[in-house]
Amino acid sequence: MANKNSPGGRGTPAGGRGGSGGRVVRMPERKFPVGLIVAASLVAAVIIALAVVIYLDVNQQATGGEPEGTETIDVGTAGQHTTATVDYDRTPPAGGEHDPAWQNCGFYAEPIRSENAVHSLEHGAVWISYSPELPEEQRQTVSELASGQTYILASPVEDLPSPIVATAWGKQLQLENAGAPELEQFVQAFRQGPQTPEFGAACTGGVGTPS
Repeated sequence: MANKNSPGGRGTPAGGRGGSGGRVVRMPERKFPVGLIVAASLVAAVIIALAVVIYLDVNQQATGGEPEGTETIDVGTAGQHTTATVDYDRTPPAGGEHDPAWQNCGFYAEPIRSENAVHSLEHGAVWISYSPELPEEQRQTVSELASGQTYILASPVEDLPSPIVATAWGKQLQLENAGAPELEQFVQAFRQGPQTPEFGAACTGGVGTPS
């Protein structure tokens, strides 16, 4: 019997081409403007940078700010690497040219190279320099402070202007006693503080083995 739906009894096989039903309709590709993507990336970078600055500022304010007597020092731009011995203009230095390898943070009973220590300052460390003649009790105070927190470097340094000198990148404080409350205040204000050129960079994986 002839198929009613097909002239001459021949129906259209399933999957066959039947008139316009076999045409594939392609949707136009959606293109994203490159300029918009670049602009969005730049805005995101600015927002992240602002968030870091705000965090550092709030963190410093929460610690009460820098202690009285803190000196601000112009040390030039960061990122100046050299393998040579640097003739710094002060002891200990607060920035400037430095070795490509940073000093691992922690307490040292023996002197370390200033060039490596300055690189640690660039990463946000606080360097507590103490006189080799510092009494054992005060030396223990420095050791406990350096060993109990990250991003603190402590070592003996000859010819200091005072028995204790606390240094951050571009910041320095001279103290007569390791038990002075200003020492811990300095640490709280500048350990990974707003003066840090390379915030978040490591203070491990460099050179030296602390005690």
